[in-house]
Amino acid sequence: MGTVGQEAAIDLLKSEIPVEEDDPLLLTGDVNTGLVLVDIVNGFCTVGAGNLAPVTPNRQISAMVDESVKLAKVFCEKKWPIYALRDSHHPDVPEPPNPPHCIAGTDESELVPALQWLENEPNVTVRCKDCIDGFLGSIEKDGSNVFVNWVKANEIKTILVVGICTDICVLDFVCSVLSARNRGFLSPLKDLIVYSPGCATYDLPVQIARNIKGALPHPQEFMHHIGLYMAKGRGAKVVSHISFDTTTNET
Repeated sequence: MGTVGQEAAIDLLKSEIPVEEDDPLLLTGDVNTGLVLVDIVNGFCTVGAGNLAPVTPNRQISAMVDESVKLAKVFCEKKWPIYALRDSHHPDVPEPPNPPHCIAGTDESELVPALQWLENEPNVTVRCKDCIDGFLGSIEKDGSNVFVNWVKANEIKTILVVGICTDICVLDFVCSVLSARNRGFLSPLKDLIVYSPGCATYDLPVQIARNIKGALPHPQEFMHHIGLYMAKGRGAKVVSHISFDTTTNET
């Protein structure tokens, strides 16, 4: 599909299944809000870093990292809670249908360089996960859930979610959290908000996928939109603009 045809197809998709965005988000500190960073690690974001990393610079992924860094800096300045998920797998435990990726102890499973400073921030909880869904990946061997405990300990009423991939790890996490909230497991959580410019997914055009055994086409703009649409349909709010209680901190 040529560029013109692809743009027309994306326009058609957005007209047939539009993502009706919510009002711009104003964060004043009056409502306890937590920031969740989903898998912003080298293995998914840094060019050439692994089997699932971009092979060339990618505008959507770079923008997602930039937006996430800006949010993380403001949250740390305000000492608001952050929950950072890092994909981290044991080398002998596969995650089909994906090839080996983000192996624990390698650079792939580390936060991208622009976010590595978070590891030393007192308001940040870093959780390594060995599955797609960060909610399930937060379960300990004794059955407790680190994410649930984080929500309750910080009395979080609103969660702001950014990360990669919009339609995979982000969406799975969003769906699980919303289900847990609806079942009353995450009190006092009320709202989950996906910040669309702070999310991204990978790009695998059909002309490339057809030459890779077992690969499924994954056009980036299509799947990013579908991920947002599915999250909205499950009960998340979706916003494209966030402002804080001072004019100097806007995204």
